[in-house]
Amino acid sequence: MPSSDTGIDAAHRRVIFASSLGTVFEWYDFYLYGTLAVFFSALFFPPGNDTAAFLASLATFGAGFAVRPLGALVFGRVGDLVGRKYTFLITIIVMGASTALVGVLPTYAQIGIWSPVLLVTLRLAQGLALGGEYGGAATYVAEHAPPGRRGAYTSWIQTTATLGFFLSLAVILACRLGFGEDAFHAWAWRVPFLLSVILLGVSVYIRLKLEESPVFLDIKAAGGLSRAPLTESFGHWPNARIVLLALFGATAGQGVVWYTGQFYALFFLQNTLKLDFQVSYLLVAAALLAGTPFFVIFGTLSDRIGRRRIMITGCLLAALTFIPIFKGLTHSVNPALAEFEQRAAITVAGDDCHVHIFTKPKTACDQVRDFLTKAGVSHERLPQDGDNEVVTMIGATRLVGFDETRYREALAASGYPATADPERVNLPVTLLLLWILMIYVTMVYGPIAAYLVELFPTRIRYSSMSLPYHIGNGWFGGFLPFLAAALVVRSGNIYYGLWYPIIVAAMTGIIGLLFLRETKDADLGS
Repeated sequence: MPSSDTGIDAAHRRVIFASSLGTVFEWYDFYLYGTLAVFFSALFFPPGNDTAAFLASLATFGAGFAVRPLGALVFGRVGDLVGRKYTFLITIIVMGASTALVGVLPTYAQIGIWSPVLLVTLRLAQGLALGGEYGGAATYVAEHAPPGRRGAYTSWIQTTATLGFFLSLAVILACRLGFGEDAFHAWAWRVPFLLSVILLGVSVYIRLKLEESPVFLDIKAAGGLSRAPLTESFGHWPNARIVLLALFGATAGQGVVWYTGQFYALFFLQNTLKLDFQVSYLLVAAALLAGTPFFVIFGTLSDRIGRRRIMITGCLLAALTFIPIFKGLTHSVNPALAEFEQRAAITVAGDDCHVHIFTKPKTACDQVRDFLTKAGVSHERLPQDGDNEVVTMIGATRLVGFDETRYREALAASGYPATADPERVNLPVTLLLLWILMIYVTMVYGPIAAYLVELFPTRIRYSSMSLPYHIGNGWFGGFLPFLAAALVVRSGNIYYGLWYPIIVAAMTGIIGLLFLRETKDADLGS
């Protein structure tokens, strides 16, 4: 949190702190669910297909993001009509209560199909609240900031990802180590969610002490409030055009770069490279810690050179380097897997292969591909070669049909590493690559809050900026883990899922470069 040597006085530090608590909640919940998705797939979804259950768990994770634009419309309208303070006070109460209730949900074994139904319902409630939370916090802080300092002030909100991550990491590790793995799997996974009640209480107490935005009070006193903020925001083409440009030229790319650099990187380390979960957490945590100051650095820099060029540069660099960076992670984290991929090509020949996202594999070919996907190895799909059964080549070993034991033996004989060898992990290179991913995150995320606030007039600002932000983050970014994993399952290539964020980031960079305007000198009073 900013200190006195930053030039931010005590009153403004209180505004930034109170506004940031909601985003801490957001990141805390995000990392809790994201890192515990493996547990949720076994607890809340039907047994029988581990891959399908895991993908369903990721889809449920994404469901919360799917309704964020609706929350942006609902709470954005309230924020423009009633005020910033009370609107994002309501959002944090709904968000906190929904997060805490996950900790008391019955499992699939206890109540059957109602278990995932209730989980999805709570994720939808979280997403609805989040749709109003960020827009309110960003608008509130920016409208308190002095001219020429909005990038620096709002960038402090972005640093809360670090606090949310470390808080969730500390709580999860404390529970796993304190209660033991057996107890954590059985019931102690609930504790991190229940502890969110404390965060909720502190957040509500502090936000109740805040004053309303001075910019909002000024326009309210002048009789300039919008009577129909949604109509003005999205029903009139001049403003609707800016909303669309903000979405496709800023927030969509920002969303996929953020989720790739943090969550998908963590998923890749654990699920594909088979790195121990504690080591994975600590590596991502170290990279995030090293990258966090750059949220403020790029936010402050955007006050001087402009926000647009920093965000566009981050998107384009990410699009150009994602695949080389993730291939580099394979070589630095699990060199045995990289050597295996080069030495033992895997092909699967069969005409009855299908991609089943949410159902159990039906054919032997489906079972083969499901097995190889869970093993984290690339494989090429070939047409049937004349046999009636699926034929798999693992190096020089020919396997007909599917028998898990024989497949495990064939992989082991070809040098497949079931886990990453901690002695062969190149920690400096791994940390460097993860840090570069975090730098991309800070470039696109540090200036974004100030940029979106400055794009729109005060009377419709909350509504107008919230929708593109939450479509970009909630839809383009929130569904990235599921879509990327599904693309890997479909293609058989462990890097294929990266093409989704690459295409979106490149699109955003090009549209932003061609059509978006700079905003750093905009007058927020208009």
